[in-house]
Amino acid sequence: MSTLIRNGLVINATGSHAADVLISGEHIAALVTPGFEVQADEVIDAAGKYVIPGGIDAHTHMEMPFGGTQSADTFETGTTAAAWGGTTTIVDFAVQPKGSSLLSTLDKWHSKADGNCAVDYGFHMIISDVNDESLKEMDSCIAAGVNSFKMFMAYPGVFYATDGEILRAMQKARETGATIMMHAENGIAIDQLVAQALASGLGDPVQHGLTRPPELEGEATSRAIQLAKVTGSPLYIVHLSASQALDAVTAARDTGQNVFAETCPQYLYLSLEDLARPGFEGAKFVASPPLRPKEHQSSLWRGLRTNDLSVVSTDHCPFCFKDQKQLGVGDFSKIPNGMPGVEHRVDLLHQGVVRGEITRERWVEIVSTTPARMFGMYPRKGVIAPGADADVVIYDPSSTQTISAETHHMAVDYSAYEGFEVTGRVETVFSRGRKVIADGAYHGSTGHGRFVSRDLNQYLV
Repeated sequence: MSTLIRNGLVINATGSHAADVLISGEHIAALVTPGFEVQADEVIDAAGKYVIPGGIDAHTHMEMPFGGTQSADTFETGTTAAAWGGTTTIVDFAVQPKGSSLLSTLDKWHSKADGNCAVDYGFHMIISDVNDESLKEMDSCIAAGVNSFKMFMAYPGVFYATDGEILRAMQKARETGATIMMHAENGIAIDQLVAQALASGLGDPVQHGLTRPPELEGEATSRAIQLAKVTGSPLYIVHLSASQALDAVTAARDTGQNVFAETCPQYLYLSLEDLARPGFEGAKFVASPPLRPKEHQSSLWRGLRTNDLSVVSTDHCPFCFKDQKQLGVGDFSKIPNGMPGVEHRVDLLHQGVVRGEITRERWVEIVSTTPARMFGMYPRKGVIAPGADADVVIYDPSSTQTISAETHHMAVDYSAYEGFEVTGRVETVFSRGRKVIADGAYHGSTGHGRFVSRDLNQYLV
């Protein structure tokens, strides 16, 4: 099957130009000068529309166990929702329980995802148990196409790693070229603040934000950067939310250190005020790091413009308000940490274009091209170019829509962006040449998505 997308504006990270896009089978066959006659089985008129590479969400948590429950989206529902939002590849996290091996964990996550995904997928590995055996297994994970390893300076007793354990994992990453991803919050200090708040009878959701102050994200980020400097390891700070953490990343990058960072839409658009909504409504916005006071948002947008923030991922980890979030009524520390967002990332970041925060090209870069290069999928993905996978989105920049739980496709009973009016809409989505979204309907199928074996970070110097 061949498809010709005519009259659209092709937007890549490197520039925009009018071109017709010919898809043949699973790949982009050619970019054609407008008006040049090309035969195809199907012709789509994209006049007035953008033609962009499919989004890559490099931080999702489907079917993730947490706090006695698990995230509400399965790999099937979560990747279907991703497709609706113009995301054609996710990179999810395989979570190593303490006492288990990395390879058995990877096998378990393959059993969850393989044959169940609507779009392509890869894995990062969460290391929660650093020992001689797990360090050796990092080599086997890399051979299996998983070469990014997440660690936690938060959640003592669950995922927390000591500085010594982080140092050892970073030394291994330096040897192999793998990237260490870091949840950078000072979990030891945070646990004390949480205990003090609860002892004082303060159990409302807003306390989640107040007991995880931005200074403790900044401190942990600085510490992770110094450990990476000592070891020579690449470092990727996940879900950066605070200006203090961004300052540390910026300073490291200014010296040429291999330090990278992502932020998430919730930190660009939501704030501590949402955590403080009346009653228990603030529980909908409990995630870690927490939402920050609004003044942090301008710093994050500036970081996106300067590339000190290189990627916007979602940290999609949805828990239903009813039954799941409500586990923490009266005790904010028991609210499952996470928010839904995989369906709306491309649209929300397009608002940055509408508002003049970023260019169209930068929009494509942060939602597709940079994650493709950062996590070893470029040029298979992340670009509209001959030979690339035909992960293609036709985007209407002038259409308007209102985000709502009533219309989204994620398996969660609320939207963190309920009532947000946005300009721009995903119109048509191709995943490896197959039309999965068109005419307001889903045309994909469970099992179409394939595992993506990833190469090393392409930004390392």
